[in-house]
Amino acid sequence: MTNSNHFFLLVKISIIAFITGAISLPSFLELASPFWLFPFFSYWVIYSNGKNNYITAFILGILLDIIEGGTLGQNAAALVLSSAFILNVKKSFFVSNLTTQQVYIFLGSIIYLIIFLLVHQLTQGLNFEWLILLSPFTSAILWPLIRYLLAKLKQ
Repeated sequence: MTNSNHFFLLVKISIIAFITGAISLPSFLELASPFWLFPFFSYWVIYSNGKNNYITAFILGILLDIIEGGTLGQNAAALVLSSAFILNVKKSFFVSNLTTQQVYIFLGSIIYLIIFLLVHQLTQGLNFEWLILLSPFTSAILWPLIRYLLAKLKQ
């Protein structure tokens, strides 16, 4: 893929992630839903040779913070650090079977959740809905579907 193809894939994936995250769900499903941008961005990190992954993760995280109206930098820090984990296991991730990929997405989502909750605790105290702890599980469970749909989009 050329650099412009990497960029257009990133734009398409980001738009889909932002739209998916904006879909209104019942409150208990919305709390347990995955951090949508993380699995979508992880796909781009793994299956493209894009440069400036950390800067891209930071910019997308800031955009997500602005869209959600949350603490500025909360999603950015979480996305950068969880993407660093995915970049560290990129070679293994690329050749792994689907179950192992789900474990990697689960672990990356846990990193995302920990950073997200740390920033939340520092800014707003320790009052959060406990259903958010299910987000890493739903990210891992939905990873095969996300990977399949984005592979079709990439073609």
